[in-house]
Amino acid sequence: MLNKYARAFFTRVLTPFAALLIRLGVSPDAVTLVGTGGVVAGALIFYPQGEFFWGTVVITLFVFSDLVDGNMARQLGRSSRWGAFLDSTLDRVADSAIFGGLALWYAGRGDNLTLCAIAIFCLASGQVVSYTKARGEAIGLPVNVNGLVERAERLVISLVACGLSGLHKFGVPGVEVLLPVALWIVAAGSAVTLGQRVVTVRRESAEADAIAQGGNG
Repeated sequence: MLNKYARAFFTRVLTPFAALLIRLGVSPDAVTLVGTGGVVAGALIFYPQGEFFWGTVVITLFVFSDLVDGNMARQLGRSSRWGAFLDSTLDRVADSAIFGGLALWYAGRGDNLTLCAIAIFCLASGQVVSYTKARGEAIGLPVNVNGLVERAERLVISLVACGLSGLHKFGVPGVEVLLPVALWIVAAGSAVTLGQRVVTVRRESAEADAIAQGGNG
């Protein structure tokens, strides 16, 4: 839901920066790789140590590369299958690092195996939600559904909660509960979204099979 509107807004905001990178001779693929590397480093260095505020600052700075690289490709007229594949693949890597970093914290000094399991569920369900759409489209279906919690929602909910929870170390009371609540919300929302996509693919495949059988008849 957020993806449609947030992407359009930030695309407009980041267009001048994308144009600057083009003038400097930076390629869209380089931006994709550097952005993913920054997100992975921020998540796997800071989050396992419980440094949620600074980890989120680092991740947020790099996560916008997902919009910048596509903007650059459009300005250059170089939109390609390879660029789309690389971008989508590295999105999964970045998402895995974020929830993997949280799982490492709760498995270690965070000392909460339930929340560790929830973080792992968020990681896995996010991958499966993305896979269902990609697989449905690969077999020729539109997968025409707006899921409850898609990638944009997962990132916004998780990163905002992480950043605010990190303020606990600066003396802000009570904010540490926000991250566990956010993980439960993302986990439940991802499960609902997975169900929405599976139901949609089942319906669309049945309709496509019926049309095909009617045509053969």
